[in-house]
Amino acid sequence: MRIMATAIAVAIIVYSCKSKLSEAEELNLASTPLQTVDSMYIVQTENGKIQMRVFAPIMERYNTDTLSYELFPEGINVYAYTDDEVLESTIRANEARHNKANGSTEEIWMAYGNVVIKNIVNQQTMETDTIYWDRKAGEIYTDCYIRMYSPSGFMQGYGMRSDERARNAELLVPFNNTFVVVQDTTEVIIDTVNFIGPMPGKR
Repeated sequence: MRIMATAIAVAIIVYSCKSKLSEAEELNLASTPLQTVDSMYIVQTENGKIQMRVFAPIMERYNTDTLSYELFPEGINVYAYTDDEVLESTIRANEARHNKANGSTEEIWMAYGNVVIKNIVNQQTMETDTIYWDRKAGEIYTDCYIRMYSPSGFMQGYGMRSDERARNAELLVPFNNTFVVVQDTTEVIIDTVNFIGPMPGKR
């Protein structure tokens, strides 16, 4: 009886090990992150001056034979600065991806899901679903529907091209229904990132 119980126990252990081995063999390494970073924060500088800051709650790094890429499944925030280290533009999105071809200088960023691009200097805001950033070309672009708000009015259409600081955004296929926004000269626009001092109270 004891010999039979021992044989059954050995059989269960062997079966269990085989099951786990088969699961491990089926693991797809291409879809498994090589690295996961919580609360990722990057500062890019040149000659001691801040050019860009990037923050993401989670970053996952993957690698294939031809491509290495990072995923940002919980969103990303990008802050770009002028040569005088003044905040110039921001990009916020629900998700993002950074692709870099192995053995190449090609590098593309993709942000998607409630993408909001702001040029604080020009007081311009753009809203779209997907935006691409070609670092080599120094360009941001999209072929999706996009809305653009500025002190001079509102525009909407499909497709946009601009430099990477969103200084000269241009709609490729604008709609014909634009209207002018009447500005309130008493309105005060506050840069909450560079602002130093007490914030004004709500009225």
